[in-house]
Amino acid sequence: MDNNTETSLLHRDAAHLIHPLHSPKGHVGGKVWVGGKGAFLIDANGDRFIDGLSGLWNNTAGNGRSELADAAHQQMTDLAYSSGYTGSSNPRAIELAERLAAITYPNINHFFFTSGGGESTDSNIKMARYYWKLKNKPNKTKVISRIWGYHGVTLAAMCATGINSYWPMFEPRIPGFVHIPCPDPYRYRSSDSSVSVGIAAANELEKAILEEGADSVAMFIAEPVQGAGGVIVPPDDYFPRIREICDQYEVLLVSDEVITGFGRTGTMFGLEHWGVKPDLIQYAKAITSGYFPLGGIGVSDEIAQTMEDSGKPWMHAYTYSAHPTGCAVALAMLDIIETEDFPGQAKQKGARLLAGLRSALSGHPHVGEIRGLGMMCAVEYVKDTATGEMFPAEDAIGARIHEETVARGMFSRVRGDVYALAPPIVTEEQTLDDMVGILADATRAVIG
Repeated sequence: MDNNTETSLLHRDAAHLIHPLHSPKGHVGGKVWVGGKGAFLIDANGDRFIDGLSGLWNNTAGNGRSELADAAHQQMTDLAYSSGYTGSSNPRAIELAERLAAITYPNINHFFFTSGGGESTDSNIKMARYYWKLKNKPNKTKVISRIWGYHGVTLAAMCATGINSYWPMFEPRIPGFVHIPCPDPYRYRSSDSSVSVGIAAANELEKAILEEGADSVAMFIAEPVQGAGGVIVPPDDYFPRIREICDQYEVLLVSDEVITGFGRTGTMFGLEHWGVKPDLIQYAKAITSGYFPLGGIGVSDEIAQTMEDSGKPWMHAYTYSAHPTGCAVALAMLDIIETEDFPGQAKQKGARLLAGLRSALSGHPHVGEIRGLGMMCAVEYVKDTATGEMFPAEDAIGARIHEETVARGMFSRVRGDVYALAPPIVTEEQTLDDMVGILADATRAVIG
């Protein structure tokens, strides 16, 4: 293809398409992707790029997996769609629920399917409210989440999301959502020197519960590793203390595994790193490697039994819940995850990527922290490493570094001046090393 192809497509795009996070200025010079293989994307001009973020954290198996395409084709041929409402089911949905029960947390054995992560957040909020009403505690409706937490942008999910740039255009937000500081070892500052950073950050939850009134709080939702907020890995003692607090005040612990589920962090699900079991989980993205829009929630045996005993219907429904084609793709994806040991690959390859980034960029006068867990890594750029002072927003350091990585053949995303990397789990080791070199070169090009 000639170099005018992508430009022509972008002109046509601008005439009719509204994009997620739509910004005409931000779309100038954008990419139009026409192909992909493994960890690489191919643009309309025929140029190849490393997919530094697995699409949007989801395409862990990479592009071109015929097993997933074949599963969709076969299911569409047999039964493309059927309702998943009470009174209808299909074999693929039944099989997927069985498979999930075998691999998720041992207390979670019942599942509801959605089309993605935002719908899953809304489903868990409604499930939590429903549960507490059945337990004769109808005032327990509030949701506590964390600053820099990302849980989607449907209206309720947006209120749980703790990234405030998502809010102003759509105010007023729904009442009853509270945000506490996140357990960022690099930036969290505690006034209590008698406990560790992890315990102090977890105690922010107890403080918020007491301020709101324990009888009003339904749930605390958290990503095991915060993704879109900048790959924030909590201290090891954080989630065990969170579990204690939730138990003490009868608050449901919701693990948002939309990014961390299905091997991304080096374990099948994120909280396994700390031996913690949640009451509710939510998942999406890697369950189909992005080949079909599918997500869902998993509920504890206690919640499922309470629902069953009540005899009351749960008045929540999506047209595409338990979509047979989506479930078929998910089943094929679980085969890949298990056969190719995605958790083990992510653990080993993620350690290589993180070590490479640290070797190439540690000691740079504007690299504040290099962090990660499994195949989730980030480099945080700062004006002053001694104090952690950030660059002025107008300097657009992160955006400029991203432009330089694109010019060198790698496409990813930034949160401010934090450059995130979460490539497909199938990425080859040489490509991981290339990613390190590209980011190091881009860093030098922008900030010396």
